[in-house]
Amino acid sequence: MELVREIENFKKKDCDLYLALGNFDGVHLGHQKLIQELVKKAKASQGLAAAFIFEPHPTKIINPEKAPKILINPEYKAELLGKMGLDTLIYNSFSLAISKWSPEEFVERILVDRLGVKEVFVGFNYSFGHKGAGNPELLKQLGKKYNFAVNIISPVTLDGEVISSSLVRSALDAGDIEYASRLLGYCPTVGGIVVSGEKRGGAKMGFPTANLEFNSDLNIPATGVYAARVWIDEVSYKAVINIGRKPTFHEVYPVSIEAHLMNFTENIYGKYIKIDFLQKIRDERKFNSLEELVEQIKIDCNTADSIASQYC
Repeated sequence: MELVREIENFKKKDCDLYLALGNFDGVHLGHQKLIQELVKKAKASQGLAAAFIFEPHPTKIINPEKAPKILINPEYKAELLGKMGLDTLIYNSFSLAISKWSPEEFVERILVDRLGVKEVFVGFNYSFGHKGAGNPELLKQLGKKYNFAVNIISPVTLDGEVISSSLVRSALDAGDIEYASRLLGYCPTVGGIVVSGEKRGGAKMGFPTANLEFNSDLNIPATGVYAARVWIDEVSYKAVINIGRKPTFHEVYPVSIEAHLMNFTENIYGKYIKIDFLQKIRDERKFNSLEELVEQIKIDCNTADSIASQYC
């Protein structure tokens, strides 16, 4: 897949352009349906399957205090979209100036003048233009005016609920990894660089941990202990993950992510790792002694090993 940063760097091809519009945060099952329809149509017509995404999320620029946490970073989003058969992904910077464009200005400047789209694919609740004034029906009207087709993809539901990025966030905030996985169609994932921790002697206790430096904009799962699969250089390892504030050692401490990889002893400081969360084991809690903590970690490892064995 071709990744284009900024629309002025997009070079028009000698074929029709079929374009997906949206933010696609999480690339959940609803997004996947839209991309599948797009790719199917583009390939059947020997056209180019592409997506146009504003980065960062427009709310981050317009009203940063109300901007939602993101489910995945732009790099992982691109990876997922590429695996679905997308030919081109355009990330374009969003700005306050762009936020003032009317819906028709957006269509004319981006879809018509810059991209020359043949067909556009959007979700049922897609909005665009100043203050989100544009909706799919208006886009259809503008498509007739500017000679391109608009495909509106109906919602995908699970257990009677419309799948959405906000529903995935709610599941993660509740620590409900299994439900989040069903909404996404894959395991919730957090990636980052392994950095030095507090050096409290985890290795001496028999449970060395990798401390993850992660993007503070990411919507990570709720505090607690999780069974997981950790990927390093395309190899996966069973792991126990602790997300929390280390209440046994601190009264106040920022949320951290620590991973204990089973049967793994290599030095991975400075390495990028990816954590696939499989299931929550228990809530985080304060222990009365180090010995009590060690005993609980042993139990957690056995539980995580049993869970991860179903995946690894």
